[in-house]
Amino acid sequence: MHDVHVGHAAIPAIGFGTYGMSAADIYRVMPAAIDAGYRHIDTAQIYRNEGEIGDCVVDSGIPRNEFFLTTKVWVSHYAERNFEASVDESLRKLKTDYIDLLLLHWPGGSDVPLAEQIAGLNAVARAGKVRHIGVSNFNRALMTEAVRLSAKPLATNQFEYHPYLDQSVLIESTLQAGLVVTGYCGMAIGRVFSDPTLKEIAARHDKTIAQIVLRWLVQQRGVVALSRTSRIDRLAQNIAVFDFELDRADMAAIHSLTTAGSRIVDPPGLAPRWDSR
Repeated sequence: MHDVHVGHAAIPAIGFGTYGMSAADIYRVMPAAIDAGYRHIDTAQIYRNEGEIGDCVVDSGIPRNEFFLTTKVWVSHYAERNFEASVDESLRKLKTDYIDLLLLHWPGGSDVPLAEQIAGLNAVARAGKVRHIGVSNFNRALMTEAVRLSAKPLATNQFEYHPYLDQSVLIESTLQAGLVVTGYCGMAIGRVFSDPTLKEIAARHDKTIAQIVLRWLVQQRGVVALSRTSRIDRLAQNIAVFDFELDRADMAAIHSLTTAGSRIVDPPGLAPRWDSR
């Protein structure tokens, strides 16, 4: 597995995403994912599966320091009086004494000032409960403000990114601010699997479409990709994308798939005002 480096953090370039996965799914799929080589695991307080993930990490018998665990503070916990207690609860569920990367999950849905939210991240980092901090679903202006407010460098901005959604402006801003991009929803909830361009590229490389999309993501500078599947037979394939390269024409062809109106994740009240071109 290749790492993406930012500051003192080495983030495995492909993470296992667990959004929407039930306890039964986690117990069925996570041990196989760990066996396949996944060490970066992405969860969130609101996913309600931190406890099951903690069980699987402990039961694997693999040393804790070989894993990179990311979780996200939910918006109802942003106030100073709740923030650290919610992180303590995440630590308890994950059965660990530190979180590798802690993110603010969404910028909306709370009347707590951003300065107080960022102070909360910094406090748990200073306390040794969290190694690295960052944000999720922040637009350019909010990310810039978060960077300004934080004493500790922010490691990543996690947001939706797939071949149909042009995120070039936000990606460039994220990298210029010294953060890496963590992209989720890479398969565009299945849209990629019927795409003629991706089918052709996959056939030419003798790879799956999922492998082509994941390779396209991680081959870009400063991009970490979250991969989520509940199919055990796809786990090893999805992590095996470091033994081939897409050429410039392939990369350009995938970039050219961007289509207006392709944003998938846009919850009212939680999402920011997204950057226009």
